[in-house]
Amino acid sequence: MPELPEVETTRRGIAPHVTGQRIVRLVVREPRLRWPVPASLPDRLADRRIEEVSRRAKYLLLTVPPGTLILHLGMSGSLRLVPAVRTPARHDHLDLVLADGLCLRLTDPRRFGSVHWTEAPPADHPLLRGLGPEPLADAFDGDWLYTRSRHRRSAVKPFLMNAQNVVGVGNIYASEALHLAGIDPARAAGRIGRERYRELAAAIRTVLAAAIEAGGTTLRDFLASDGRPGYFRHHLRVYGRAGEPCPRCAAPIRLRVLGQRATYDCVRCQH
Repeated sequence: MPELPEVETTRRGIAPHVTGQRIVRLVVREPRLRWPVPASLPDRLADRRIEEVSRRAKYLLLTVPPGTLILHLGMSGSLRLVPAVRTPARHDHLDLVLADGLCLRLTDPRRFGSVHWTEAPPADHPLLRGLGPEPLADAFDGDWLYTRSRHRRSAVKPFLMNAQNVVGVGNIYASEALHLAGIDPARAAGRIGRERYRELAAAIRTVLAAAIEAGGTTLRDFLASDGRPGYFRHHLRVYGRAGEPCPRCAAPIRLRVLGQRATYDCVRCQH
């Protein structure tokens, strides 16, 4: 599914084109997403202006006073800016039509994405309320991870993927960061010391910042907002490279299942 760098790439792609734009109408062709699109949403958004496009974890937030439109791309969703007159394809479920003749089109073949509206502070929304810190924000560091991990017996990789501990570190980037930090993904989170967590936090920042700069990882179901794929997949150190030599020590990269997720690690330098 689109991970944090892909969502941030989408935010950066659409923000300059939609910020300040007036919404002419919302067209909902298929309301049956992960949760039903609110029936009142077209009336709430008509003739409103988009003031800001931001992101929290993997959620895109469009500030449209007096409220906020919250979008999640699910497993296969994407947002693109296209001419409003362009004929929609089969999986184009929603159009936010703008006054300049463009529309923000939500495409979601699997329909696991979602669209929400709130007039309360977005941080109070049930989907956002319990989230941990942003991995690129000042509130996130190795000391935070160390404190959160005490007495945890679960493996460190699923610990990182728990959004209550840190948001946006999905399967791909957890594998990449653990390799960069030289930590066994299966090691118990509570058995890793403070200094190692400081190294891991730095690795998470490095991996995510590089992915955002490169435009996100190309997955089968993801294209950037301008229709071009991301290119970070060419820089992946271990993910998807089972049997290939480790870029650090040349030992083979191993594929195993950890927490029901494919996990890639080096048999030598992460053990």
